Amino acid sequence: MTRVLLLSANLTTAPFPVYPLGMAVVAEALVRSGHEVEQFDLLAEGGEEEHLWERLRAFEPRFVALSLRNLDNCDSLTATPYPDFAKGLVARIRTRSAATIILGGPAFSILPEELLAFIGGDYGVVGEGERLVCELIEALEEGIPPAPILRNKTLLKGEELGTPRFESRLVAFYQERSGMVNFQTKRGCAHGCIYCSYPTLEGKRYRFRDPRLVVEELKQAQQDHGAEAFFFTDAVFNDDQGHYLAVVEELLRQDVGLRWCCYIRPQGLGRREVALMKRSGLFAAELGTDAACDRTLRSLGKGFTFQEAWEVNEAFVAERVPCAHFVMFGGPDETLATVKEGLANLDTLRHTVVFAYTGLRILPDTPLHVRAVRDGVLAADAPLRDPVFYHSPQVDRAEMESLILASFKGRRDRVFPPERGEQMRVIMERFGRRGLLWDSLIAFPKEAEGGH
Repeated sequence: MTRVLLLSANLTTAPFPVYPLGMAVVAEALVRSGHEVEQFDLLAEGGEEEHLWERLRAFEPRFVALSLRNLDNCDSLTATPYPDFAKGLVARIRTRSAATIILGGPAFSILPEELLAFIGGDYGVVGEGERLVCELIEALEEGIPPAPILRNKTLLKGEELGTPRFESRLVAFYQERSGMVNFQTKRGCAHGCIYCSYPTLEGKRYRFRDPRLVVEELKQAQQDHGAEAFFFTDAVFNDDQGHYLAVVEELLRQDVGLRWCCYIRPQGLGRREVALMKRSGLFAAELGTDAACDRTLRSLGKGFTFQEAWEVNEAFVAERVPCAHFVMFGGPDETLATVKEGLANLDTLRHTVVFAYTGLRILPDTPLHVRAVRDGVLAADAPLRDPVFYHSPQVDRAEMESLILASFKGRRDRVFPPERGEQMRVIMERFGRRGLLWDSLIAFPKEAEGGH
């Protein structure tokens, strides 16, 4: 077999540093296939490329597999593209190593042909790397020339989804910087949000991992690497089939004693479910509310009403579990009237943090891309590698942003523009705080209030 260096090129720390879970999953699959594997996380190395060159010299890999997590920061006000950095990094690797370079990761899977040509990799994998990277390397080792880009023929079944190979030094780094390690209990998303790439990346149905295996792996990470808290990165944790409750109940049955948070769809979740999750270690949740009034929620394909989101917020308040709503203004059908209605709605959300954004990042193969072309926001053949955003033609951006700023003024639990959140994070880290950080902006009363 052969030596493979896995490289996470992500240097983004907003909203907090994120453990490179995909790299860990591919690492375990390669080791099980008999390869010698090293994981290199550029962020954990302080962005010091000299450390990478030292690793390349010492390890002499036959393959370097580079993971691209994000295309950009998805903030229309301070848009920052990332492929340019990856292109430069690959060029610098080529001056120091003859290794075959494989590109992968969620960002690559969104624009594979364009990114392979732009960044300059030798091959690319689109989809689930734990299978595809192994297949690609096997073909190359056997002298069978594969296609430049390998794609999933079929999605992995739940029981086939890879196990992460955590490393203690990386766990220690992310616990120090963000307080958490990433983990998945399932893949896929059954919902139809018009801007989202999850159905393309992970499929339109859920593929569940065995709750017992999930908890055993969490315990192993706890025992072997000192992991104390996890972020469940499932596209939606509270699936409507109830798998999430089976995971929660297994955590309680095994009395694991860890802390965790997750992404929540603000629908179909009451105080009973929140209480159960809290008992199993839930300490905070991020809610994909995404719009602030019923008209814009319908336009985004969310499938729930603002009243439902309000009720879920009340369930978290009742159980005194911090939650945050992430809301995008300026999407399809946004008008000055819906902006005002949305801000009034957000004002009714008690004891929670709201992060507001303007504009929606347009990604290929999404209904938003079709809508943008139809509305004249974007040409059909416009390139999408660099950040391109949908802004409703029916609302003046400057006026919309002024309304948001006025509504949020003087409130530390309402964050806009997004860079303000980054400024707050930097300040809190200087005072020694770690983790989500936004959860410290919420002050619950001595007893949760009731009523609307």
